[in-house]
Amino acid sequence: MSGARPRGRDGTGPGQKSRRVTNGHDRRALSLRATPRLVILMLAAAGIALTAYLGYTASVDVRPAFCGEESGCDLVQDSRWATFLEIPTALWGLLTYLVIAGLAWRAGARAGGATALVFVSVAGFGVSAYLTVISVTVIKAVCAWCLASFGLITAITLLTFAQQHPGQAGLMTSLKEAALVALLLVGGLHLHYSGIFDDAAGPEDPQLRALAIHLTDTGAAFYGAHWCPSCREQKVLFKASARRLPYVECSSGGRGSPLTAPCVANNIRQYPTWIIGGQRHAGVQTPRTLAGDSGFDWKP
Repeated sequence: MSGARPRGRDGTGPGQKSRRVTNGHDRRALSLRATPRLVILMLAAAGIALTAYLGYTASVDVRPAFCGEESGCDLVQDSRWATFLEIPTALWGLLTYLVIAGLAWRAGARAGGATALVFVSVAGFGVSAYLTVISVTVIKAVCAWCLASFGLITAITLLTFAQQHPGQAGLMTSLKEAALVALLLVGGLHLHYSGIFDDAAGPEDPQLRALAIHLTDTGAAFYGAHWCPSCREQKVLFKASARRLPYVECSSGGRGSPLTAPCVANNIRQYPTWIIGGQRHAGVQTPRTLAGDSGFDWKP
C-alpha cells in the first residue's frame, strides 16, 4: 500500500488534476483565439453587403445612396479605377470578402487554415490602400463607401494577425510572403491603370475625351452589340474615353436575341451604326470622321 499515489478529496490524483488544469487552459486559449475569428466573420459579412450594393449600383448604372452628381463619391465611382477587366471593382471586392469569410470559417476547424487568410487579407488591404491613395492624390476626391470598405479590410487584417500564435512556426515567413504578394499585385494594378497592358485602362487623351463628351452632349448615338467585333474596334479607337461614348446596346440578350426598344425604333440593321444630327453612319467611324460629322473642332 505504501506505493499507492495520494488522492485528493474528489478522488483524483495529481496527474489527473494537472491534465484538467491543462485542458482548462487549452479551452480558454481556444476561446480567446476564436473571438477574433468570429469578429472577422462579422466584418466580412459587412464587407459582402457593402460591395454587393456597390456592385449592383455599378451594374445598373445608378449612383449609390449619398452619392450626388459631381460629388467626391461620384467622381471616384466614375473613374477608370472603378472597373478592372471590364468588371466593377466593387465586385472584385465582393469576391475578396467572400473568400475571407470562407477562410475564416475553415480556420476554426482546420489546423494551419489561417495561413491562407493571412495572404488574402494582406492582399486585399494592399489593393484597398492603393485605391484609397489614388482617390486622394490622383482623382482628388473621397468616397465614403470606399473608405468604409478600406476600414473593414484594415480591421480584418489586424484581427487576422491577432489570432496567430506569436511562436507559430513560419509565421514571419508567411507574413513576408503575403506582403510580397500584395506588393506584386499592387504593382501589376498600377501598370494596368497606367495603360501599359491596355490603352483603355490608361489615362484619357484630352481630345478623345472632349470628342466623346461632345457626341453625348449633342445627342449622337452609337448603336451596337456587346458581342460585335466591329463595335469593340470602334470603342478601342477612343481608348480610355470609350466609356463616355453615347453607346446604346441593341442585343442585351446575346447574339440572335430580339433588338432592344431604342434599336427597333431607329431600325438598326448593322453594328455599329451612328446617328448624328439625324444622319445615319454605318460601320466603324474614325474619331476625325465623327468630329467632322458632329461639328467638333478636331485638331490634327
